[in-house]
Amino acid sequence: MSVAMAFAIQLSDEQTRALAETARRLNVPQEELAAAAIRDLLNRPSADFETIAARVLSKNGELYRRLA
Repeated sequence: MSVAMAFAIQLSDEQTRALAETARRLNVPQEELAAAAIRDLLNRPSADFETIAARVLSKNGELYRRLA
């Protein structure tokens, strides 16, 4: 079952200009570009997060041990 959802988002003036410029450059509606960006973020493999988290934990491991 597929459920569509519509909502409004608030962007700064700078973000609004960047969205408009990128959409114009790609020749797509701003709404389509924003939706594609959200889909891309949601579909990103969790391994990306886990890899980054492991690197941060490893890098700061001694600090975390001292703070514990």
